[in-house]
Amino acid sequence: MNAIFEFFQYILDSEEIIRTGGLVVITLIVFAENGLFFAFFLPGDYLVFLAGVFCGTHLLDVPISLLLFCLFTAAVLGSLVGYFFGKYFGYKLENRPDSFFFKKKNLETTRAYFDKYGNRTLIISRFLPIVRTFAPILAGLVRMPFANFLTFNVLGGAIWILTLTGGGFLFGERFPWIMDYVEYVILFFLAITTFTVIKGYLNARKEMQ
Repeated sequence: MNAIFEFFQYILDSEEIIRTGGLVVITLIVFAENGLFFAFFLPGDYLVFLAGVFCGTHLLDVPISLLLFCLFTAAVLGSLVGYFFGKYFGYKLENRPDSFFFKKKNLETTRAYFDKYGNRTLIISRFLPIVRTFAPILAGLVRMPFANFLTFNVLGGAIWILTLTGGGFLFGERFPWIMDYVEYVILFFLAITTFTVIKGYLNARKEMQ
């Protein structure tokens, strides 16, 4: 039991992931969080931002071009897996009982975003934890044309990674002292994402009613 607890503690600690796991682990987590329904709890926004910061301060010793390419590719491929899962197995997910790894309300919230914003959901959802995980699955479930999905998936992935990872790199390069305040950066992202998810859920619930 302690081993399991320590694993989850590690997997949710973005700073520790970057320091010890390096580019490979960061890439795998981004891949999973962008389309595997059981990985919705993994760090997303602040992980890719901190990866950029660590790269800018050279604590993550990889070229920024390689980091951007790997995270962008992971985000796009993860969403593609989610799309095909939704297309061929989504009906099983809809009939699945709630568990720690799956909450039906997460799927319903994402559906409300999809109904309201259509194709733009695939771009907007990149900046919304949980919704980011379920949006490609729902796109497959509602049989969104693959060409449309691929276009907005690639566009959304590029905007997400360039904005957060690229921005993090520039920030770390120009203000290396930010490494002394990593905990505050994480708390800031947690506060922003929590507020966004709660606000989005309440809006979606109001519209569904």
